[in-house]
Amino acid sequence: MTGAAIAVCLVGLSAYALQQRGDRSQADEVARGAVTTHLPQAVRDVKVIEARVPGRPLVVIDAGHGGDDPGAPGVSGTVVEKEITLALARELRDRLAEGGRVRVALTRDEDRTLELDTRAAIARRLGTDLFVSIHADSAPNPLARGATVYSVSEIASDADAARFAAAQNGSGGPMSSLPDGSVRTLLADLAARDEMAESASFAGRLVTKSAGRGVELRPEPHRFAAFRVLRGAEAPAVLFEAGYLSNAEDEAALRSPEQRARLVRALADAIEAELAVRRARR
Repeated sequence: MTGAAIAVCLVGLSAYALQQRGDRSQADEVARGAVTTHLPQAVRDVKVIEARVPGRPLVVIDAGHGGDDPGAPGVSGTVVEKEITLALARELRDRLAEGGRVRVALTRDEDRTLELDTRAAIARRLGTDLFVSIHADSAPNPLARGATVYSVSEIASDADAARFAAAQNGSGGPMSSLPDGSVRTLLADLAARDEMAESASFAGRLVTKSAGRGVELRPEPHRFAAFRVLRGAEAPAVLFEAGYLSNAEDEAALRSPEQRARLVRALADAIEAELAVRRARR
């Protein structure tokens, strides 16, 4: 089935679903290829920074944790994960905006609480082309250090990745799939497989760029599992663990703007390269 045929099927299915709910006016809009939706406040508050050239792809950067959820504590007791992730997200946004090659938005630009599903909903509603969720790790072993790149998969790469995904997913668990046996389910499964393949490709590119920038990486830095926030974005997506706050060297590096700049350069280079390659394929 061609991309155009899939698009036609999706439009038809969307219109049918709305008709079944009795929303005929919106169903008519779907059939015409234009829909007016009411966005939740969390999405309306998000600012999209435009690229220098109109029509460029969009990356949504998600600063993990925030508000009532501080995330992992630093070993020094002077910093917590939500502060590190927000600093990295802002610095990455600014670097991408300066380059002007892509559009960019943050799920949060301040210290506020956001549910996992809200973060994913922001990415979906904005129609993101790439979703990057930034975190910092913690481990019982104080010697554990280095960055890790996670992509989404129904099967975890290892037991540690599975446990980490379960902890990140919280009580909600992974995103549930649509009922089996429908054309809509088939199309959703095909789209999810494409997203997982593209996510893994981007994760590999990010690992390569990070190594080239001298970023400390953990052994086997690309791992994968069923992350709720990544699957919910409905776009190629990765979760980037910038290092271990339980390690004194990693924590010091993540607190340093100069050291964070290496991470930001690697992330920005990988994002711009990924979206440029994908744009060239169209």
